[in-house]
Order: sequence, then C-alpha cells, then structure tokens
Amino acid sequence: MNKYKLVKLIEKFAPIDTQEDWDCSGWIVDNEAVLDANKIMLALTINKDIVAQAKKNNCDMIISHHPLFEVPLNYKDIQMYCAHTNLDKAKGGTTDTLIETLNLNVKFFETDDFTRYIELKEKIELKKLLKLIKKVSKNVRYINNNKKKFVKKVAICAGAGSEFIKDAEDKGYDAFITGDIKYHTADSANIILIDIGHFESEVPVLKTIKKIIENDKLEVIYAKQKTPFNYI
Repeated sequence: MNKYKLVKLIEKFAPIDTQEDWDCSGWIVDNEAVLDANKIMLALTINKDIVAQAKKNNCDMIISHHPLFEVPLNYKDIQMYCAHTNLDKAKGGTTDTLIETLNLNVKFFETDDFTRYIELKEKIELKKLLKLIKKVSKNVRYINNNKKKFVKKVAICAGAGSEFIKDAEDKGYDAFITGDIKYHTADSANIILIDIGHFESEVPVLKTIKKIIENDKLEVIYAKQKTPFNYI
C-alpha cells in the first residue's frame, strides 16, 4: 500500500495540525525512494529493541504513538511515523480508547483538549472502580486523601496528565485517572487520584490505529513491548 495514502488515513482521524507546538508528530523517517509499505509494526515507543523486532519481522514501516526528537543513524533504514498529541486530542483517540477499554457506565461526557470529563450513570464504590482499572493495568496506585468511598464524576487523561488535575478539582470531580503522578501532587490532592501507569494508559490506542489503517493489502502486527519499569 502507498505509505502516503496510509498516513492520510491516520491524519484524517487525527489531523496533524492539531498537535501541540512542541510536538514532533508526523514522519520520523521518510525515505522518498520507498513508496509502498506492506507490513507495519505498531509500537507505543520506538527504541532499539522495537527497530530490531521490525527488521526481524520484515516490516516496511513502524507507526508509533510517541515521537522521537532525535533519530539515531542506525534507525534510518526503516520508515517511521508517529501520531502523538494530535491522536491524544482526536475524537476516539488515546484517552477515548482508554475509556472504552475501561467499559465505564457513562451518562455524561465532555472533552477539554486532552482530558475527558465523565459523569457515571450511577455512583460506584471506589474499590469497584479500582477493580475495573486493574483489568487494564496491573500497576495501579491511588491517592484518597479525603477518604472518599464513592465516585460519580471521573476525569481521565491517558499518559502524563497531572497538569490537568487542578482543572478537575475546580470542576468538582471526584477522581482523576492518569499516569506519572508525582509525590507532591499526590500529597496535596483534594480529589482521588488513580495512577495506572503511562504505558498502560496509552498502549490500548494501538488497537485504534490498527482499525484505522488495516485492510486486505496490508499486514499489521504489534511490537512485543512492556513498561520500562520493573516491579517487585
């Protein structure tokens, strides 16, 4: 399949001009002499192991969520493309895919840049919400400084969304689900914070990318990858 037509499918879903100013979404490696891509590897983050996997599996191209701000020379013999903050913002993108994966009983849904604000049809016990989240991430930690037992309004931002916690507090939300929550943020929180891990919160979106690009002319496989953290 023509690689530029392939990319147009992604950019129709997540327009490239919606990315943040600091972002590097788009082509990471674009060899204009190679027009077709017949086998794609999907990965959350590109590193030397992912590149080796792609070459071993005879992939023509890697599509990732996270960008590379610097590209090592030995990466440049395989096509690479990423959709980052534009995919985060897109309807049906990174956070929306996480919400769908969590299978929450949603009554009300509001979008604000990267964050999704949800009101559930019925309040749920915190411990039941945590059980739902454990199906998506085995590496869950939470903060409940005010000892709340029930949750009705939940804000969610896949990846590292700590900067939006204050907005959720100001809007009167009960809980905020994201990754990469720092100590002092947790210590001062006035709402429930649930950290499910950066990797765990974003990796479901690869299924969405596959749905966007998959067709009978293209083979799409997932990279074998996991969070870089090890847990005791």
